[in-house]
Amino acid sequence: MQVPDSPTFARADPLVAMTRWLAVGSTLALIVLGLAWELRLAPLRPGGSWLVLKVLPLCIPLAGFLRQRMYTYRWVSLLVWLYFTEGVVRAYSDRGLSGKFALAEIVLCLALFAACVLHVRTRLRGRQAAAGTSHSP
Repeated sequence: MQVPDSPTFARADPLVAMTRWLAVGSTLALIVLGLAWELRLAPLRPGGSWLVLKVLPLCIPLAGFLRQRMYTYRWVSLLVWLYFTEGVVRAYSDRGLSGKFALAEIVLCLALFAACVLHVRTRLRGRQAAAGTSHSP
């Protein structure tokens, strides 16, 4: 019998695998977007800005995602709202290319949040099913 919190279970459930890769992909896309945005394409100051350091916290959860750590999905679902807020503020205040990047950041944040929430819910439901209990929300 597979334990729902184990990596074996996570590989067996297609929804868990899909949400895992969506989380990894959207996190990597946020990192690339942040680097390109603040260093090259539309920095706050010519030549780049220190705001590029905002991508560093996004590097931390990648190892947890790849190791199937449910705790990582939980705290990233909270962290992502900081980036979402930045995207909303800059989409409202910035014009031109920077405004478009802000909209892309918003979309990526929503994708990351959805992936984290679906991943945790799916694994918790699997754990409840394996334990023989069924709790309705």
